[in-house]
Amino acid sequence: MQLLRKLAFPISLLYGLVIHIRNYLYDIGFFTSKSYGTPTICVGNLSVGGTGKTPMIEYLVNELKGNHKIAVLSRGYRRKSRGFELAGPTSTVEDLGDEPYQIYTKFKEVFIAVDADRQNGIQQLENDIAPDVILLDDAFQHRRVKASFNILLTAHYDLYSKDFFLPTGNLRDARNQAKRADVVVVTKCPDQLSVTAQENIRLALGFQKRVLFATLSYDELFRSEKQWIRASELTGKKVAVVTGIANPAPFITHLKSQNLTFKHLKYKDHHFFTTAEINAFKKYDFIITTEKDYMRLKGRLTNCFYLGVKHQFLDGGGEILQDELTKMLKHYR
Repeated sequence: MQLLRKLAFPISLLYGLVIHIRNYLYDIGFFTSKSYGTPTICVGNLSVGGTGKTPMIEYLVNELKGNHKIAVLSRGYRRKSRGFELAGPTSTVEDLGDEPYQIYTKFKEVFIAVDADRQNGIQQLENDIAPDVILLDDAFQHRRVKASFNILLTAHYDLYSKDFFLPTGNLRDARNQAKRADVVVVTKCPDQLSVTAQENIRLALGFQKRVLFATLSYDELFRSEKQWIRASELTGKKVAVVTGIANPAPFITHLKSQNLTFKHLKYKDHHFFTTAEINAFKKYDFIITTEKDYMRLKGRLTNCFYLGVKHQFLDGGGEILQDELTKMLKHYR
């Protein structure tokens, strides 16, 4: 796989050229970006997946929902519906996509919508819902919308400053576009990250504004819709860990730290599981998966449990982010 990526280097150069031309045309105003009367907070990255966008959206929902009427707008990647779709009681994971469906099942008081056309999606939400704030999931590279506040995520083990364009690397946008962000959050950091290590990362990124750091905090209990179990209950059982996410490495590392013995069944990101695969999973005593994957598995297995995860900021980073958002939102009152 690595050899193929290296051989694809000329394609990466061509891809990068197209991206640079596109961004230049936006920068000089040949292509236009639209702003909105409703404050919009964009969560995105420069790479393809694996930085923790959904947990960050959930973090923001938890922080803002008490004082604001919130809407979340996502593309709804690999959903089976088309156009604008507002989540409701009859919505399924096929209608919304796994990540928006996950958010909807956890935050029924929040309006969740999907639309590949972000301009149309925002307009529909403003017309039909009139939210106080709209959270844009994975929209940093969609320059047709000029967000009020941009949160750019980059994983500690795969900083955008050390990456390269697809397909040789994982970048889908140019590194210099980080300048459009208001805050960079380095996600999936070690629990203990020294001040010196943080400063070295800031220097490597070359970002002139706020750089914050966060680690992943996993739940203690494995959950299903009807029950929960502890890691100790999996001892001596036939266990499979099923993942269909961009980078399952941190999840697998955490499970191994719990002294679990399991077989890892790895699938592509957003994979919709076939009937044959579901039947194969039934041969195990327990199926352990991520919360996102559980959205595509629940109701089809009785032996399936997920482990929830959230961002935990280091060194007061959460308070700093909240202060920045509060300042931005005051301009819209």
